Amino acid sequence: MRSFPRHRPIPAWLRPRWLTRLGESVLIGGQAMAALAQGRVGWNDLMAELMEAGPGSFLIVIITGLAAGTVFNIQVAAELTNQGAGSTVGGILALGLAREIAPILTATLVTGKVATAYAAQLGTMKVTEQIDAITMLRTDPVQYLVVPRVLAMLIMTPVQCLVFFAVAVWSGQVSSTLLYQIPPTVFWNSVRTWMEPSDLPAMLLKAVVFGLQIAVIACGWGLTTRGGPKEVGTSTTGAVVMILVTVSLMDVVLTQLLFGE
Repeated sequence: MRSFPRHRPIPAWLRPRWLTRLGESVLIGGQAMAALAQGRVGWNDLMAELMEAGPGSFLIVIITGLAAGTVFNIQVAAELTNQGAGSTVGGILALGLAREIAPILTATLVTGKVATAYAAQLGTMKVTEQIDAITMLRTDPVQYLVVPRVLAMLIMTPVQCLVFFAVAVWSGQVSSTLLYQIPPTVFWNSVRTWMEPSDLPAMLLKAVVFGLQIAVIACGWGLTTRGGPKEVGTSTTGAVVMILVTVSLMDVVLTQLLFGE
Protein backbone atom coordinates (compact mmCIF):
# COMPACT_ATOMS: atom_id res chain seq x y z
CA MET A 1 0.00 0.00 0.00
CA ARG A 2 1.45 3.29 -1.06
CA SER A 3 2.24 5.67 1.76
CA PHE A 4 1.95 9.41 1.38
CA PRO A 5 4.29 11.81 3.13
CA ARG A 6 2.81 13.59 6.10
CA HIS A 7 2.38 17.34 5.87
CA ARG A 8 4.69 19.11 8.24
CA PRO A 9 3.23 21.91 10.36
CA ILE A 10 4.01 25.42 9.17
CA PRO A 11 6.88 26.88 11.20
CA ALA A 12 5.94 29.59 13.67
CA TRP A 13 8.11 32.17 11.91
CA LEU A 14 6.05 31.68 8.73
CA ARG A 15 2.76 32.32 10.53
CA PRO A 16 3.29 35.33 12.80
CA ARG A 17 0.89 35.83 15.67
CA TRP A 18 -0.64 38.99 14.19
CA LEU A 19 -1.54 37.18 10.98
CA THR A 20 -3.17 34.33 12.89
CA ARG A 21 -5.17 36.79 14.97
CA LEU A 22 -6.22 38.69 11.88
CA GLY A 23 -7.55 35.46 10.36
CA GLU A 24 -9.37 34.62 13.57
CA SER A 25 -10.84 38.12 13.67
CA VAL A 26 -12.16 37.71 10.13
CA LEU A 27 -13.83 34.44 11.15
CA ILE A 28 -15.35 36.10 14.23
CA GLY A 29 -16.59 38.94 12.05
CA GLY A 30 -18.14 36.47 9.65
CA GLN A 31 -19.98 34.74 12.51
CA ALA A 32 -21.19 38.12 13.79
CA MET A 33 -22.49 39.17 10.37
CA ALA A 34 -24.26 35.82 9.98
CA ALA A 35 -25.94 36.32 13.35
CA LEU A 36 -26.95 39.84 12.33
CA ALA A 37 -28.43 38.55 9.09
CA GLN A 38 -30.53 36.10 11.11
CA GLY A 39 -31.68 38.81 13.51
CA ARG A 40 -29.98 37.31 16.55
CA VAL A 41 -29.30 40.55 18.40
CA GLY A 42 -29.51 41.26 22.12
CA TRP A 43 -31.39 44.57 22.02
CA ASN A 44 -30.66 45.49 25.64
CA ASP A 45 -26.94 44.96 25.07
CA LEU A 46 -27.19 46.90 21.80
CA MET A 47 -28.55 50.00 23.54
CA ALA A 48 -25.68 49.97 26.00
CA GLU A 49 -23.14 49.64 23.18
CA LEU A 50 -24.82 52.42 21.17
CA MET A 51 -24.42 54.74 24.14
CA GLU A 52 -20.73 53.86 24.42
CA ALA A 53 -20.00 54.11 20.71
CA GLY A 54 -22.10 57.23 20.12
CA PRO A 55 -22.74 59.94 22.72
CA GLY A 56 -19.55 59.04 24.56
CA SER A 57 -17.52 60.07 21.51
CA PHE A 58 -19.51 63.03 20.18
CA LEU A 59 -17.59 65.67 22.14
CA ILE A 60 -14.25 64.48 20.78
CA VAL A 61 -15.65 64.39 17.23
CA ILE A 62 -17.11 67.91 17.53
CA ILE A 63 -13.91 69.44 18.93
CA THR A 64 -11.78 67.78 16.26
CA GLY A 65 -14.22 68.84 13.53
CA LEU A 66 -14.05 72.46 14.70
CA ALA A 67 -10.27 72.34 14.64
CA ALA A 68 -10.11 70.59 11.26
CA GLY A 69 -12.27 73.17 9.47
CA THR A 70 -10.38 76.08 10.98
CA VAL A 71 -6.93 74.63 10.36
CA PHE A 72 -7.80 73.90 6.74
CA ASN A 73 -8.68 77.55 6.22
CA ILE A 74 -5.51 78.75 7.88
CA GLN A 75 -3.48 76.54 5.55
CA VAL A 76 -5.41 76.93 2.29
CA ALA A 77 -7.81 79.88 2.34
CA ALA A 78 -5.04 82.44 2.72
CA GLU A 79 -3.29 81.22 -0.42
CA LEU A 80 -6.49 81.01 -2.43
CA THR A 81 -7.56 84.48 -1.32
CA ASN A 82 -4.19 85.96 -2.28
CA GLN A 83 -4.57 84.43 -5.74
CA GLY A 84 -8.08 85.79 -6.16
CA ALA A 85 -9.73 82.38 -5.74
CA GLY A 86 -11.40 82.98 -2.39
CA SER A 87 -14.76 81.96 -3.84
CA THR A 88 -13.55 78.35 -4.12
CA VAL A 89 -12.65 77.91 -0.45
CA GLY A 90 -15.97 76.40 0.63
CA GLY A 91 -16.12 73.90 -2.21
CA ILE A 92 -12.56 72.69 -1.74
CA LEU A 93 -13.07 72.31 2.01
CA ALA A 94 -16.36 70.40 1.64
CA LEU A 95 -14.96 68.17 -1.08
CA GLY A 96 -11.84 67.32 0.90
CA LEU A 97 -13.86 66.61 4.03
CA ALA A 98 -16.46 64.43 2.33
CA ARG A 99 -14.07 62.37 0.26
CA GLU A 100 -11.21 61.86 2.70
CA ILE A 101 -10.77 63.91 5.86
CA ALA A 102 -14.09 63.24 7.64
CA PRO A 103 -14.22 59.43 7.30
CA ILE A 104 -10.53 58.81 8.02
CA LEU A 105 -10.34 61.17 11.01
CA THR A 106 -13.62 59.84 12.40
CA ALA A 107 -12.26 56.30 12.13
CA THR A 108 -9.08 57.35 13.94
CA LEU A 109 -11.02 59.04 16.74
CA VAL A 110 -13.39 56.09 17.14
CA THR A 111 -10.42 53.72 17.22
CA GLY A 112 -8.85 55.64 20.08
CA LYS A 113 -12.08 55.98 22.05
CA VAL A 114 -14.16 52.88 21.33
CA ALA A 115 -11.91 50.18 19.86
CA THR A 116 -9.53 50.36 22.82
CA ALA A 117 -12.48 49.84 25.16
CA TYR A 118 -13.72 46.85 23.16
CA ALA A 119 -10.32 45.16 23.03
CA ALA A 120 -9.61 45.80 26.72
CA GLN A 121 -13.05 44.64 27.88
CA LEU A 122 -13.04 41.41 25.90
CA GLY A 123 -9.35 40.80 26.60
CA THR A 124 -9.98 41.07 30.33
CA MET A 125 -12.95 38.71 30.06
CA LYS A 126 -10.78 36.25 28.14
CA VAL A 127 -7.86 36.12 30.57
CA THR A 128 -10.19 35.93 33.58
CA GLU A 129 -12.00 32.97 31.95
CA GLN A 130 -15.35 34.74 31.75
CA ILE A 131 -15.56 33.79 28.07
CA ASP A 132 -15.18 30.12 29.03
CA ALA A 133 -17.96 30.52 31.60
CA ILE A 134 -20.25 32.02 28.95
CA THR A 135 -19.50 29.09 26.65
CA MET A 136 -20.20 26.57 29.41
CA LEU A 137 -23.63 28.17 29.84
CA ARG A 138 -24.31 27.24 26.20
CA THR A 139 -24.26 30.87 25.12
CA ASP A 140 -22.45 31.86 21.96
CA PRO A 141 -19.85 34.47 23.02
CA VAL A 142 -19.78 35.95 19.51
CA GLN A 143 -23.54 36.49 19.50
CA TYR A 144 -23.58 37.74 23.08
CA LEU A 145 -20.49 39.98 23.04
CA VAL A 146 -19.49 40.77 19.46
CA VAL A 147 -22.78 41.22 17.60
CA PRO A 148 -24.03 44.21 19.68
CA ARG A 149 -20.65 45.91 19.35
CA VAL A 150 -20.47 45.39 15.60
CA LEU A 151 -24.01 46.65 15.05
CA ALA A 152 -23.40 49.65 17.29
CA MET A 153 -20.35 50.61 15.26
CA LEU A 154 -22.17 50.10 11.96
CA ILE A 155 -24.82 52.56 13.15
CA MET A 156 -22.78 55.15 15.04
CA THR A 157 -19.66 55.51 12.89
CA PRO A 158 -21.51 57.06 9.90
CA VAL A 159 -23.52 59.23 12.32
CA GLN A 160 -20.33 60.55 13.88
CA CYS A 161 -18.78 61.02 10.45
CA LEU A 162 -21.76 63.14 9.38
CA VAL A 163 -21.49 65.19 12.58
CA PHE A 164 -17.76 65.69 11.95
CA PHE A 165 -18.45 66.83 8.37
CA ALA A 166 -21.18 69.29 9.36
CA VAL A 167 -19.17 70.81 12.21
CA ALA A 168 -15.99 71.10 10.11
CA VAL A 169 -17.78 72.80 7.19
CA TRP A 170 -19.52 75.20 9.56
CA SER A 171 -16.26 76.07 11.35
CA GLY A 172 -14.64 76.56 7.94
CA GLN A 173 -17.33 79.01 6.96
CA VAL A 174 -17.06 80.97 10.22
CA SER A 175 -13.26 81.12 10.12
CA SER A 176 -13.15 82.10 6.45
CA THR A 177 -15.60 84.93 7.12
CA LEU A 178 -13.80 86.17 10.22
CA LEU A 179 -10.23 85.77 8.99
CA TYR A 180 -10.47 86.36 5.24
CA GLN A 181 -13.73 88.31 4.83
CA ILE A 182 -15.30 85.70 2.55
CA PRO A 183 -19.09 86.28 2.64
CA PRO A 184 -21.13 83.32 3.91
CA THR A 185 -23.26 83.28 0.74
CA VAL A 186 -20.13 82.95 -1.40
CA PHE A 187 -18.84 80.14 0.81
CA TRP A 188 -22.06 78.11 0.72
CA ASN A 189 -22.58 78.66 -3.00
CA SER A 190 -19.11 77.24 -3.53
CA VAL A 191 -20.01 74.20 -1.42
CA ARG A 192 -23.13 73.55 -3.51
CA THR A 193 -21.22 74.03 -6.77
CA TRP A 194 -18.28 71.78 -6.00
CA MET A 195 -19.97 68.89 -4.23
CA GLU A 196 -21.65 66.16 -6.24
CA PRO A 197 -24.78 64.26 -5.08
CA SER A 198 -22.74 61.09 -4.65
CA ASP A 199 -20.12 62.60 -2.31
CA LEU A 200 -22.10 62.29 0.93
CA PRO A 201 -23.27 58.70 0.29
CA ALA A 202 -19.69 57.76 -0.57
CA MET A 203 -18.48 59.37 2.66
CA LEU A 204 -21.03 57.41 4.69
CA LEU A 205 -20.14 54.19 2.88
CA LYS A 206 -16.51 54.68 3.86
CA ALA A 207 -17.57 55.28 7.45
CA VAL A 208 -19.67 52.09 7.53
CA VAL A 209 -16.79 49.98 6.17
CA PHE A 210 -14.34 51.55 8.62
CA GLY A 211 -16.76 51.00 11.51
CA LEU A 212 -17.07 47.33 10.60
CA GLN A 213 -13.28 46.94 10.45
CA ILE A 214 -12.82 48.68 13.79
CA ALA A 215 -15.41 46.56 15.60
CA VAL A 216 -14.30 43.23 14.11
CA ILE A 217 -10.58 43.72 14.73
CA ALA A 218 -11.04 45.17 18.22
CA CYS A 219 -13.33 42.31 19.26
CA GLY A 220 -11.14 39.73 17.52
CA TRP A 221 -8.00 40.91 19.26
CA GLY A 222 -9.82 40.93 22.59
CA LEU A 223 -11.20 37.40 22.22
CA THR A 224 -7.80 36.02 21.13
CA THR A 225 -5.87 37.46 24.09
CA ARG A 226 -3.66 34.89 25.76
CA GLY A 227 -1.80 34.88 29.03
CA GLY A 228 -2.44 36.99 32.10
CA PRO A 229 -3.69 40.50 32.77
CA LYS A 230 -0.48 42.04 31.43
CA GLU A 231 -1.35 40.78 27.97
CA VAL A 232 -4.54 42.85 27.89
CA GLY A 233 -2.57 46.06 27.36
CA THR A 234 -0.44 44.46 24.66
CA SER A 235 -3.53 43.10 22.96
CA THR A 236 -5.24 46.49 23.04
CA THR A 237 -2.20 48.21 21.53
CA GLY A 238 -1.96 45.54 18.84
CA ALA A 239 -5.63 46.00 17.96
CA VAL A 240 -5.20 49.76 17.54
CA VAL A 241 -2.14 49.33 15.32
CA MET A 242 -3.85 46.71 13.14
CA ILE A 243 -7.01 48.84 12.83
CA LEU A 244 -5.07 51.91 11.72
CA VAL A 245 -3.07 49.92 9.18
CA THR A 246 -6.06 48.08 7.69
CA VAL A 247 -8.25 51.21 7.64
CA SER A 248 -5.52 53.08 5.75
CA LEU A 249 -5.23 50.28 3.20
CA MET A 250 -9.01 50.02 2.83
CA ASP A 251 -9.18 53.78 2.38
CA VAL A 252 -6.93 53.51 -0.67
CA VAL A 253 -9.12 50.77 -2.15
CA LEU A 254 -12.40 52.60 -1.49
CA THR A 255 -11.06 55.89 -2.83
CA GLN A 256 -10.05 54.23 -6.06
CA LEU A 257 -13.39 52.44 -6.40
CA LEU A 258 -15.54 55.46 -5.50
CA PHE A 259 -13.63 58.35 -7.02
CA GLY A 260 -11.11 56.85 -9.45
CA GLU A 261 -11.65 57.62 -13.09
